[in-house]
Amino acid sequence: MTRIGTRFESLRREGRKAFIAFVTAGDPSLARTIEIAAELDGAGVDVLELGVPFSDPLADGPAIQRSSERALKRGVTLAGVLDAARRIRKRSEIPLLLFTYFNPILRYGIERVAGEARDSGVDGVLVTDLPPEEGRAWKDTAWTAELDTVFLAAPTSPPERLRRIVESSRGFVYAVSRIGITGERTALSEEAAPMVERIRAIAPVPVALGFGISTPEQVADAGRIADGVVVGSRLVRFLEEQPQGDLAAHVRWLRSGIR
Repeated sequence: MTRIGTRFESLRREGRKAFIAFVTAGDPSLARTIEIAAELDGAGVDVLELGVPFSDPLADGPAIQRSSERALKRGVTLAGVLDAARRIRKRSEIPLLLFTYFNPILRYGIERVAGEARDSGVDGVLVTDLPPEEGRAWKDTAWTAELDTVFLAAPTSPPERLRRIVESSRGFVYAVSRIGITGERTALSEEAAPMVERIRAIAPVPVALGFGISTPEQVADAGRIADGVVVGSRLVRFLEEQPQGDLAAHVRWLRSGIR
């Protein structure tokens, strides 16, 4: 079991829900990302998603798109993100999930990514645009390297596809709360609860709910439904507006709904 699985199991025994934070690695800088990881660990973040900057982030909304553009302009690469993970691991035991599109993995080399991710202290990888039907080679390689593989489930996923997503996921299943791209929303989607129920009925691993969650009230609502709550765009926008701001305090405010 990776740090991700261990953390979820510990939270389950304590009757608590996981707070999962997403940041784009290298925005505003890789050095700042390493600092942020330590700060978020201290603020009670249970899993940290490190987003690998990509030039065509189809699943992401404007805030994360802009952060990827800024990081790419600074020359941030997958190799740089893996090095940052290695440096984070020297300072913290926070569970790390690499959040990426498949193109950077394919160019870097599937086996090379898996091996270097493991050696860098990464616990799992979520490949946003890789469906389970096409992900067997990656999944097998990642599992051999003792990495968790997290796949996305959407409200529109039919039963057979949902089964394949669950069978391919280790660590947790990422339930997308609504159809569309990432970004802050005013309320939790009505599609979220029925979808999480469908996943939980067949999944042996926890279910985390994300996309559009951006207030303590929404975090609380999501926490009543799922085993974990993912917040991304809100944190990325905070760093865009206040690169050196107190992100830890902002996270403590957001996660107050699931204490």
